[in-house]
Amino acid sequence: MKFWQPILFTEPEQLVEVARIAEEVGFDGILISDHLFYPGKIESAYPYAADGEPPFDPETDWPDVWCAISAMAAVTERIRFCSMVYILPLRDPIEVAKQVSTAAVLSRDRVVLGAGVGWMKEEFEQLGRDFHTRGRRFDEMVEVMRKLWTGEMVEHHGKHYDLDRLLMRPAPARPVPIYVGGQSEPALRRAARLGDGWIGAAAYAPNEISGLTERLQELRKQEGREHLPFDIMFPIAATPSPDLYRRLEDQGVTSTTSSPFSYSVGPRSTLDQKRRLLEDYAENVIRKMK
Repeated sequence: MKFWQPILFTEPEQLVEVARIAEEVGFDGILISDHLFYPGKIESAYPYAADGEPPFDPETDWPDVWCAISAMAAVTERIRFCSMVYILPLRDPIEVAKQVSTAAVLSRDRVVLGAGVGWMKEEFEQLGRDFHTRGRRFDEMVEVMRKLWTGEMVEHHGKHYDLDRLLMRPAPARPVPIYVGGQSEPALRRAARLGDGWIGAAAYAPNEISGLTERLQELRKQEGREHLPFDIMFPIAATPSPDLYRRLEDQGVTSTTSSPFSYSVGPRSTLDQKRRLLEDYAENVIRKMK
């Protein structure tokens, strides 16, 4: 079992030190969330809350994912970084490929692109991106980026993207893993067909997990990809314990997350408070699982 620390809603000025502490105490990775801005009016329903209200407000900080990862990677040696999740079809595939490959090179291949199709229509409209084709564009973007990350002269002629021959450098030393986020059937199918892993979109009760892992395994088998490495990451809505995580490992879960700081100690907290939380989790869970 791998253990990741989400840093959504964490004070931006604390991110570098939080990454340093997380690595020091034994976490495997850092998860950083993504939005570009807060619209003046949101009519889109947040899909992971019964009332459709998003768990953030206009004052919430959303630091750029790849700038933040590069800064945190500069002060660490081992810990990995994953976007949870990057709204891929908001962007251009060439620009994303460039940002991710640069971060991968600077971090010495400690970057995972965790990506989803997005839910907030207002973001797409502001950037002039088609909200309704975002799933199909996501799929083609993955194909384009994997070509660009080879560091070779490539071209692509698809339905949504047309690239003449070009070569992008620097290229990562090995393929950047792509984890697909979301719990809908299309998201599960996309993860099985294209992904190197899957990220749960919300905190799940333990009794919800076996059905999702079984479905992912079934879909991967249908795609003929069941033999490939595949990370299944579940945030768990239960008191963390080694016994719980061993049971989840038996069900196919390979990664889990600690609680975001904002949920544990409130919307604002000191570095000392965060350090104590990370140390406690490492002492009571991580070290007992290793």
